[in-house]
Amino acid sequence: MSQNPSNPTPPFPVAHPLHGPTAGILLIGEELLSGKVVDENARFLVKELRELGVLTRRIEVVPDEPDEIIAAVRSMSARFSHVFTAGGVGATHDDVTMASVAAAFGMELARNNELAALIRRSLGDSFSERDLRMADLPSGATLHYGAPPNSATWPVVTVNNVFVLPGVPAILQRKFALIADSLRTSPIFARAIYIDATEGNIAHHLDAVVAGFPLVSIGSYPHIHAIDYKVKVTLDGRTHVEVEGAVEALLGLLGVFVVRAE
Repeated sequence: MSQNPSNPTPPFPVAHPLHGPTAGILLIGEELLSGKVVDENARFLVKELRELGVLTRRIEVVPDEPDEIIAAVRSMSARFSHVFTAGGVGATHDDVTMASVAAAFGMELARNNELAALIRRSLGDSFSERDLRMADLPSGATLHYGAPPNSATWPVVTVNNVFVLPGVPAILQRKFALIADSLRTSPIFARAIYIDATEGNIAHHLDAVVAGFPLVSIGSYPHIHAIDYKVKVTLDGRTHVEVEGAVEALLGLLGVFVVRAE
């Protein structure tokens, strides 16, 4: 059978060269899709996860609609090692994340007495019965309090491989600190080379290094407004030896085009 030239086979491997655990980030909220709020959570999570050795492979934004959340949770949970939802876990009408996560896994939503007691105690005089909606959890949920000195009154709720986080950035960041150590895996080693040449002039050199170092992820990023270089090339890998080998090979091929390496 001849290949359809309008739909060629992609000239790249399906598997990511860094392998290792992966993450999906699900941002939930009409405020993000309407532009009322600028997201900070995905940027934070991607950076923190990478430092822990976890690769983010997808970021999605969905409205506060159960069907949308259920479909996204099911898809991400099946595809990635970890899933992080952000938003929709308060006490108001549009906070439907917990119920949606429960439905995604065929679980019932039920009042968690341990969390309910924590909510009453923590809120004190400002407590309202409506706040107990935050204690209605999927029947298979687990509460993670972290280890001292990071332990906190408000735990992280986990359902299977899904971490349910709040949408308020400051609170999300505090909660993420409770689970960070449990996510840590082999580190990612990173280098960068700055080049005074266009991508077209160096593409064949990049091809050669990509072929020679299949365990190194190589990215090429043009910078129009940079003063002293035109392209930044990044090299990431799980082993220091592989990354350094790829760097040396690329430096040798690029020669006078190299501005600096970091």
